[in-house]
Amino acid sequence: MHVPDGFINAPVSAAAGVAAAAAVAVSLRGARKELDEKVAPLAGLVAAFVFAVQMLNFPVAAGTSGHLLGGALAAVLVGPWTGVLCIAVVLLMQGVLFADGGLTALGVNITVMGVVTVVVAHLLFRGLRLVLPRTRGGVTAATFVAALVSVPASAAAFTLIYAVGGTTDVPIGKVLTAMLGVHVLIGIGEAVITALTVGAVLAVRPDLVHGARGLTAPLKLRVDGELVDAAPAETPAAPAPKSPKKVWIGGVVTALVLAGVVSFYASASPDGLEKVAADQGIDAKAEEYEHATADSPLADYGVRGVDSARLSGGLAGVIGVGVTLAVGTGAFWAVRRRRAAAETGARV
Repeated sequence: MHVPDGFINAPVSAAAGVAAAAAVAVSLRGARKELDEKVAPLAGLVAAFVFAVQMLNFPVAAGTSGHLLGGALAAVLVGPWTGVLCIAVVLLMQGVLFADGGLTALGVNITVMGVVTVVVAHLLFRGLRLVLPRTRGGVTAATFVAALVSVPASAAAFTLIYAVGGTTDVPIGKVLTAMLGVHVLIGIGEAVITALTVGAVLAVRPDLVHGARGLTAPLKLRVDGELVDAAPAETPAAPAPKSPKKVWIGGVVTALVLAGVVSFYASASPDGLEKVAADQGIDAKAEEYEHATADSPLADYGVRGVDSARLSGGLAGVIGVGVTLAVGTGAFWAVRRRRAAAETGARV
């Protein structure tokens, strides 16, 4: 659902840019509370993984494809504030290096694909956690529903922005119906991918999943007709926290394989937004705009000068994963250091 230049007019694009910048600024402050010794090493990996999986367009209808947005995945794995930052990093790398998503529309994309998906998924996930069993299955089920709903919510948000600042005069009702119709289908794919990924991490290291904290509910005893918390049993001292190194390495290898190899087999059909834009005439003025980084050596997810399509796309994917991982990890460790410095100052 990467919005290109020319879909939204300049004033609304600028307003969306301000809103996105504000959301990132607020998220930077909120992420200081989330980026502990477990989350910080994984946040850059989550961004790189989302980048890789977004290269895997899957068919959803005749002549239409979809791909992971990633907001729900990031929110559940590393928390909502850090999740917004993860998606922002991915979108920035895609726009600057790969000419994917307009640079003037970067604020729109961060708002629609990052902020909306993360906020909707996080709120719904938290609500479902209150009513579902406090088990791994309950977390996975909540993840599935949250991811499913986040995608059409993002489509509705784009339609609202387009209703205010669209560059062509098209019936908004038809656009909304078309966007929701195709993105509900994409949402099913998003939900499956997100639930499988979260479930895989839960199976090996549930302590690394931000949304799975407090899985085990306290034991209840009935005393005089009332339920009370049972006194905790004496247990030996907790072992030292395990390093997330193995999960990190496994995640990096998986992301590289997905972007470098599996992406070659992704659907070549236009994604949901592209299809709706072509059918409804939203893209009528988009051809007037040339992407600012159209001359990038990695534009359109290929390496300039490499003749083999398979090799070119694979190399571009590997480079994208590597750069996203490096930029994301550097940014998140910087935020983590600021948190550590603030805690040290508070103790002094």
